[in-house]
Amino acid sequence: MGLVWIVLALGLGGILKGATGAGAPVVAVPIIALIYDVPTAVTVLMAPNLLSNVWQGWSHRAHLLQPGFVARFAGGGAVGAVLGTWMLASFSSSLLTTLTGIVVWLYIALRLARPGWRLGAAAAGSLALPVGVVAGALQGAAGVSAPVSMGFLNAMRLERAAFVATISVFFMAMTLVQIPALVLAGLMGWERMALSLAAMVPILLCMPLGAWLARRLSAAFFDRVILALLGLIGLRLIADAFI
Repeated sequence: MGLVWIVLALGLGGILKGATGAGAPVVAVPIIALIYDVPTAVTVLMAPNLLSNVWQGWSHRAHLLQPGFVARFAGGGAVGAVLGTWMLASFSSSLLTTLTGIVVWLYIALRLARPGWRLGAAAAGSLALPVGVVAGALQGAAGVSAPVSMGFLNAMRLERAAFVATISVFFMAMTLVQIPALVLAGLMGWERMALSLAAMVPILLCMPLGAWLARRLSAAFFDRVILALLGLIGLRLIADAFI
C-alpha cells in the first residue's frame, strides 16, 4: 500500500511540475519520508528533478531572464545545495524548516495585504545570489527549496514561461551539485539510485498533463496557483517540525 501512495504522490508531483515548474518534491518528499526516512526521500527525487528540469529548461529556453540574473540565482543555489547537504548529514532540519514556513506565510500575508506589490528588477538582481544560496541550503537540508525560490520569482510577477524557464535552470544547477554531494556524504548508494531512476516514470508521464492544464490558465490564475502551492508548502514545513 505504501508503494501505491508513493506512485500517486509522484504522479501528482509531475502534474504540478508540468503546470508550475515545481511541485514534485513538495508532494513526494513528505510521503516517502513517512514510509522510509528524510535522506531516502531527498535522494529518491534526485534523478526525476534533474531530468524534468532539463526537459522544462530546454523547452522554455527562449523565455529565460537575463543571463547575469540566472547565473547568480542558479549559482547561489548550487553553493547552497552543498551547504544544505552537509547540514542534512549533520543536523536536524526542523528549526530551519519551521522558520522557512513562517517566512512563507509572512510573504503570503504581504501579497494579500498589498495585491499590487511587486519586487522590482533592480532589487531582484541584487537579491538573486543570496536568495539562491538560502534556497539551495533548504533544498539540501530538507529536499524542498520552493518556499524561497518560488516565492522570490513569484514576487517578481513573471509570466508563466519565464517563471518555468528560470526555476528549471535553478533546480537543475542545484541537482547537478547535490547528486555528487549526496554520494560523497554516503547518503546515496546503489539502492537509492535505483529508486530514484524508477521515480522518474510517474513524474515524467504526468508532466505533459500539467503543462496541458497550465496552457488553459490565465496569468492571474497562475499567480493564485503559485500562492496556494506556497501556502501548502508553508503548512507542511511547520507541521513537519511538530510531528
